[in-house]
Amino acid sequence: MKKVIAIMALVTIVLVSCKKATETEPVQIEPKAPKEAEIVEPAGDQCYASRSNGYIVAISYNVNSHQEVNGKLSYNLTGKDKNEGTLVGNMKGDTLIGDYTFLSEGVSSVREVAFLQKDGTLIEGYGDVVSTNNRVTFKDRSKLKFDAKNTLSKVDCKVE
Repeated sequence: MKKVIAIMALVTIVLVSCKKATETEPVQIEPKAPKEAEIVEPAGDQCYASRSNGYIVAISYNVNSHQEVNGKLSYNLTGKDKNEGTLVGNMKGDTLIGDYTFLSEGVSSVREVAFLQKDGTLIEGYGDVVSTNNRVTFKDRSKLKFDAKNTLSKVDCKVE
């Protein structure tokens, strides 16, 4: 008799638990629409220049949505040949790091350059350099110095 009561109790528990499972409605999980990726539109050409003591440094560039930089850079220093060339690089936070490819005295050269964006200006960075494979690069970018005397101010971009 004890076996029959135990089996009946077990069957009752199973039936009650099965009934409860069927009584609860299934939870509907609705997928949420994926968040739209933030699209950063290119800011258009940005132009900066510095003119002091017969030295003219001018840069114009565009930054795309992947933070890639393409533009032009020129140095016209009193007593030296004018250097004009292309600038290709990346924005890393508030710092533009790129390769400046230019012709000087008929020879093509590549030099790494760095500019810090600060308060609507660009400040050119300097540091120890090394020359490898016909390319001049900074030894250690973390030790670059940005001197306020090398500041380029924002200027209107001229249509050429």
